[in-house]
Amino acid sequence: MPTRARVDEFIALVESGDHAGAIERYYTEDASMQENTSTPREGRDLLVAHERGILARMKEVRSRALISVVEGDHVMIHWNFDLIGLDGKTLHVDEIAMQEWRGDRIFRERFFYNPARP
Repeated sequence: MPTRARVDEFIALVESGDHAGAIERYYTEDASMQENTSTPREGRDLLVAHERGILARMKEVRSRALISVVEGDHVMIHWNFDLIGLDGKTLHVDEIAMQEWRGDRIFRERFFYNPARP
């Protein structure tokens, strides 16, 4: 079960912009991520590679956690992301991340957001 301090450390790392590093440090080797109702991506190495691929297409990513809730092995984080592409266009993502932790690492994560973005 994660401590509030551990979750806050994770959030601070993401907010600092080290998204791939957050996955490397805070996810289990067999972790999975799922976008809305899509098929989950599985395995930390794949998750890191996917994140690096997204970041390579961005000029900048601004991340901010608005609120987080820790309830036993479950954590919910309300995120706001501004993804600024290499073309200069900004995509704003308002997202809820629902996480299941195993000890002090994230085992399963599912993201909820409106897929019909402008």
